[in-house]
Amino acid sequence: MASRTGDGGRGPVRGSLERFRTEVRLRAQARVSNTLAHTFATAARLHPLANPERHQVDVVRDVPYLEDGLVDHRLDIYRPSVRPGPHPIVMYVHGGGFSLLSKDTHWLMALVYARCGYLVFNISYRLAPRHPFPAAIMDTLAAYEWVVASAPRLGGDLSRLVVAGESAGANLVTSLSLATAYRRPEAWARRVFDLGVSPRVAVPACGIFQVSDAQRFARRRRLPYVVRMTLEDVAACYLRGADPTQPGGIDLADPLLVLERGEAPERPLPAFFLPVGTRDPLLDDTRRMRRALEALGAPVQARYYKGEMHAFHALVFRERARDCWTDIFAFLDQHLPPGAVRGEPEPEPEPEPDESAA
Repeated sequence: MASRTGDGGRGPVRGSLERFRTEVRLRAQARVSNTLAHTFATAARLHPLANPERHQVDVVRDVPYLEDGLVDHRLDIYRPSVRPGPHPIVMYVHGGGFSLLSKDTHWLMALVYARCGYLVFNISYRLAPRHPFPAAIMDTLAAYEWVVASAPRLGGDLSRLVVAGESAGANLVTSLSLATAYRRPEAWARRVFDLGVSPRVAVPACGIFQVSDAQRFARRRRLPYVVRMTLEDVAACYLRGADPTQPGGIDLADPLLVLERGEAPERPLPAFFLPVGTRDPLLDDTRRMRRALEALGAPVQARYYKGEMHAFHALVFRERARDCWTDIFAFLDQHLPPGAVRGEPEPEPEPEPDESAA
């Protein structure tokens, strides 16, 4: 008897084959895109202005935050070389649709924060589709545990702790912020809550704050086909095989939905600065995030940069990107406790005269 689906009874086989083809395509796209992005980032690092020493910043690369030997579980440390500590801290989480890029493509973001006096931990994490949800958020939380344990001995001030990221990284630092404020059912998230150390400020830029239901963006505005397919690929990569019935479900892939429930956190949420361009396909997620945080009484400021596209602030040579960074640092100055965060390096003290030489 023929199948009611009309495929001769081979529906499950065809479905499996289609899923296999989709994963092969996504992996091939990720590999090509990653190669191009890392090549560009490596070339850009050769520019004289990219030299950290020029900005009085020391860099220690490839520090493992998990001792398993994976390159995905490493971070780079950017530390001001002449400013006195303890320094405010930024943990930076890169974007890339959960399937692309690394700390090595996002060295510029870390350098911008470090040259303004921050001790920066720029992390990598496992990528989809090879490592779907919850791998990326688990790694982000593991890196946070390492930062909390290690930052004080490296000159960091945990009372001035910032988490920042863009796009997928914005999703991850928002979910991290929820894990520090809400007692979660996932064991790996509970460890972060039990640390008792929360970020003071979160800077999730141009974020995708809900990975599920990628079609929602196209329902609200007309998007180019390539953009629609890219957003659907992000969801397919990251949520492949995710089990909503497990403890916590996919809450930490959809932090926006968690906040929109309106449940009061057990600890205060950080102050949120939400920058986004008005031509960013993800714009609506930032608008919803602002409303959800305001409803919970959390400090939040959303800034909408007219005519700007996704992740525009990475192009730091552009005027509007510089405006965004100025706004970020102004917000940090407002919400972090007093400390030497910005401004010129303090002068070195004059040496005491050697009276024995008189």
